[in-house]
Amino acid sequence: MFVFVCAGCGAELTASLSRVALPVHAHQYFGNGLQLPVLMESGTFAVEPEPWGPPWREWDEIGPDEAAARGIYAPVEVLSDGAPGAIVVAPGDMRGTVLIPGKRGGACCGLAGADGPNMACEACGLPVASRIDDCSYWQAVWLAPDAVCRLSADGFDAAHLTWAELMAQGRGTPPFEPITRWGSPLGSELSWSWSPQWTAAAGNALAHLVVASQGRPVTGPHGLPEEVFQRTLDTLLPPGPPTRRAVLAGPGLPAPDADDDILLVPLHPQTGETWTLAGPATPAHPVPLPFGVWFRLTFPEPSLPVPTSGPMAADALRDDPPTPRPRDVFRADMEAFRRTLARLPAVRSPWLREIARIPRQGFHSRLV
Repeated sequence: MFVFVCAGCGAELTASLSRVALPVHAHQYFGNGLQLPVLMESGTFAVEPEPWGPPWREWDEIGPDEAAARGIYAPVEVLSDGAPGAIVVAPGDMRGTVLIPGKRGGACCGLAGADGPNMACEACGLPVASRIDDCSYWQAVWLAPDAVCRLSADGFDAAHLTWAELMAQGRGTPPFEPITRWGSPLGSELSWSWSPQWTAAAGNALAHLVVASQGRPVTGPHGLPEEVFQRTLDTLLPPGPPTRRAVLAGPGLPAPDADDDILLVPLHPQTGETWTLAGPATPAHPVPLPFGVWFRLTFPEPSLPVPTSGPMAADALRDDPPTPRPRDVFRADMEAFRRTLARLPAVRSPWLREIARIPRQGFHSRLV
């Protein structure tokens, strides 16, 4: 367990926290005028290894050589010139801080952090963090790495769960969730939507899937995985044989067949490590998915395929209606796709470079 203290005066700024993997949706912008929940679970923190926050530099100012040295291999709109190692925590885990007046960061409904730290140490006034709670952003506090220090704290630090323990917990991320929209003439509106966590996870995984395709069509598992991935894969990849086969693999599943080219595997939620097959190395290409999303893709919640009537079956264990489904088709977060693809060395190949060059609006016009 750790606490973060002010680098200026040593005052404690957070509760005791344990480290977990940085969520793949940490930098997601979802929709417009939507209220997203808190990014981090209470009692946890994660670290962004890349530079984060202002100042920002456009691609023309950076150039391919400097970008490649930072692990970015395709053009992006802007890159942060801030310090690497920003620490993200839940707003409720902050202690001894005050908001800095006037530092809204160009937000429309809250705080955006676009103009630097907007929270200061209450004891000495040093700017230490950026709170973000504007509409369409995940609510979080990002501690500036050069303004805080991490100290060991008293308390029980639970060991990392094994894959078997994670499977026993069975904590999947639901694919649908209610999202609140601000600014409606009738006030706040609540509607069911595809989970933002799922759209970000799909965008990240699609970048790996496109690389693993080697420019050939990819077919995946039927059911929910097909709904999440196949439409975008068919749009981005050329048609016709031969195809590559993607399957779900991971703890609790049979070993994949030798002709399975691509494996959709889970990421450990605490360590961020990718699940790997025991024994001899496999030539299959692994595609990482957050554990909660992978779990629900692999073990979907049972539901009736069509509406029905009549008495409930005698062996039914639930008396609540099934989770409502959104009316729109699934759309992966293509900004997450672009961000991930730009950080994969394979994007330097000509055919992948062309995909990376598709403008933002171009993705949406193709995925009609």
